[in-house]
Amino acid sequence: MLLYMSNGSAGTKSTPLHSVSVAGAVVREDGRLLAIRRADNGTWELPGGVLELTEAPEAGVAREVLEETGIHVEVDELTGVYKNTTRGIVALVFRCKPSGGTERTSDESTAVNWLTPAEVEERMAEVYAIRLLDALDGNGPHVRSHDGRHLITQQ
Repeated sequence: MLLYMSNGSAGTKSTPLHSVSVAGAVVREDGRLLAIRRADNGTWELPGGVLELTEAPEAGVAREVLEETGIHVEVDELTGVYKNTTRGIVALVFRCKPSGGTERTSDESTAVNWLTPAEVEERMAEVYAIRLLDALDGNGPHVRSHDGRHLITQQ
């Protein structure tokens, strides 16, 4: 995985700055999906965060899900790649199975809940809900872009 840093000055072409994040679409046997309410902005999202420089994506997903929810996971497969064109974040989403632990909040989450797909659509912004719903459809990996609020339709 490459992380490009912009080092150009005025009048020169520079390489774009992007960060890579990972998130877990954790699906329980009953079809419910793991979600957190973020402590910083109160929105419902998938558990996840920035991938460490020396970390494999699958290890990063397992670490982030455990840190934010108390749930251990087995990582199954990549289900989507999502780019926030406004903030320069590329998110890798992996479908996971819970393998132990107990739900708990953290410094980064004020609530942890297992949601139905309908509840995901009700509680989450479209750009986050689609990541969980894409993980359920079995047609991935999906590649999508958004501006932070709305999906950008590919032409």
